Amino acid sequence: MSIIDQLLEPIPLPEIMKVKQTFKNPEIKDVAAGVKQALDREDAFEKIDDGQSVAIAAGSRGVADLNILVRETVRAVKARGGKPFIVPAMGSHGGATGQGQKEVLEDLGVKEEFVEAPIYSSMDVVPVGELPNGLPIYTDKHAFEADHVIVINRIKPHTAFRGKVESGLMKMVTIGLGKQKGAEAAHLYGFKHMAEHVPEMCKIVCREAPILLGLATIENAYDRPAKIEAISAEKFEEEEPELLKEAKDLLPQILVNPIDVLIVDEIGKDISGDGMDPNISGTFATPYADGGVDASKVVVLRLTEKTHGNANGIGMADITTKYVFDQIEWNKGYANALTSTVIDVVKIPMVLDNEELAVKAAIKTCNAPDMKKARVVRIKNTLDIEEIYVSEALADEVKHHPQMDIVSDSNIMF
Repeated sequence: MSIIDQLLEPIPLPEIMKVKQTFKNPEIKDVAAGVKQALDREDAFEKIDDGQSVAIAAGSRGVADLNILVRETVRAVKARGGKPFIVPAMGSHGGATGQGQKEVLEDLGVKEEFVEAPIYSSMDVVPVGELPNGLPIYTDKHAFEADHVIVINRIKPHTAFRGKVESGLMKMVTIGLGKQKGAEAAHLYGFKHMAEHVPEMCKIVCREAPILLGLATIENAYDRPAKIEAISAEKFEEEEPELLKEAKDLLPQILVNPIDVLIVDEIGKDISGDGMDPNISGTFATPYADGGVDASKVVVLRLTEKTHGNANGIGMADITTKYVFDQIEWNKGYANALTSTVIDVVKIPMVLDNEELAVKAAIKTCNAPDMKKARVVRIKNTLDIEEIYVSEALADEVKHHPQMDIVSDSNIMF
């Protein structure tokens, strides 16, 4: 028995029970119809003339029914006589390569045969201006050369900064369409200035490139579309902040707080740009955003299949497993970190041989007065927290919470 096994062998693992959390649940049931209605309401969409090329920008973030959003936009453009094509708008994601970004879209269901339009993916960009402080601004070459550009994205709180606009249409225009060079420039001064730089850069891109409109969604706590809106480019700055407020109001959360140990079964770029959304997990990599659960120790057990070895965000965990470590493709996470200038997200936490040892290590080091009564929460990932598992120490709290119900008896964790 190794010294690590000896140290952790006596640490008690709490029994856990399944709990259902209930949140606000507005939902658009027919997403295809929602897209059509949104585009029909936006006058800017009528500017598309017969034969004109239209670049439809789609990103790498977790957006519910992204493939349907893209396909229905393609169909609407074709109905106007336009010639649509798809461009990835995801900064440095996909290993910062054209092929890698196309593969990211395909993993999200945005495949040429499904969306009924070709994907033009490269890292080629065109300089379109600079900020007064000298920061250069770039945009995707294919998009720049089109007659019109439509960006599609979910509006939600960012994982690293707070502002009137955070993660949404304007950020996609500036950073997503900017590809690796544009994303690198936007992050050059760090997240401290992102709230002011994103709108300023977006204005310049919209002035110099043919940005027509954005198709924006906000999602409910169950990751389903709650609203779909088409917004003309000149109204981004006016209308996106209001949608962000709505998105924040619908954000789910872990309803017991604080806790001693948060166990996250899986992280990945398909879950969040940070692997696990710190708006849920509380694992913020910068001091310019806050929120989420207050956990003394965070354990990550696995990577998602769709993240393809990109372990961006693992550095915000305290403990992980050898299984995770062996899956990491370092260049992918490093490309993100070097572009964003935030390197804590790719640091390596304590690595234990298996999941049980990792959880025991978290309990041993969480400084709970009584380890047998540690407040432990286990979630699948930060996108899926309708059903969570909690230790018996939280049972009374759950029973008295109006949005929580115990749905199974206590059972062993492993």
